Amino acid sequence: MTALPNTTPVLDDDAPHVLFVDDDRRLRDLLGRFLAEHGYRVTATANAGQATSKLENMIFDIIVLDVMMPGENGFDFAKRLRQTSAVPILMLTARAESKDRVYGLEIGADDYLSKPFEPRELLLRLGNILKRNSERPEIKTREFIRFGPFTFRFDRGELKCGDEIVRITEREREILTVLGSKAGENVPRDELAGQGNAANERTIDVQINRLRRKIEKDPANPAYLQAVRGIGYRLLIDG
Repeated sequence: MTALPNTTPVLDDDAPHVLFVDDDRRLRDLLGRFLAEHGYRVTATANAGQATSKLENMIFDIIVLDVMMPGENGFDFAKRLRQTSAVPILMLTARAESKDRVYGLEIGADDYLSKPFEPRELLLRLGNILKRNSERPEIKTREFIRFGPFTFRFDRGELKCGDEIVRITEREREILTVLGSKAGENVPRDELAGQGNAANERTIDVQINRLRRKIEKDPANPAYLQAVRGIGYRLLIDG
């Protein structure tokens, strides 16, 4: 990676705020300066414990998270974070195996970037994730939807079965938001696709199947989240 000039741009409070979590100090410094030069505010930490402390006191627009760290690794940290937060996560890793990429997406990461990488690729992926999150459908006519024993609240991105919260990943939350906003209508597959490593049909099917296991009595014969041949999926709701 080419060394970058040591400059510290002055950024306003509206600039997107990145939490960068990586135990490589040199990488934190280089990418921190690079992202600052391209309009991001950056807070850097060396491990999951430090990141947890920052999250308790600050609001971030996105997290760039290394997988291989001492102590709690990136996978475990992301999985724990998804229990309480929907902040977008871009994972960094030296692992290139497809099973690791799929696992990262399944536990709630929004995208996956393998090391080594070009800083401009990181910049493009961050921009794509933030754009996708800003373009999520706004729900104006409904605050929530019900299907069987389940309730999904759009404002909180919260799924409940009765009074119990059902843990869902960020991608599952996005899928429910899109399908729920067009409840009963056929939604094309490309509207449900993510970007970067998430944007392929196999991943969509994996995510749909995992969501079905959480909301369907018989996932092989779904009553709510149904496939529409040649088009995509639809979510059948009550009322």
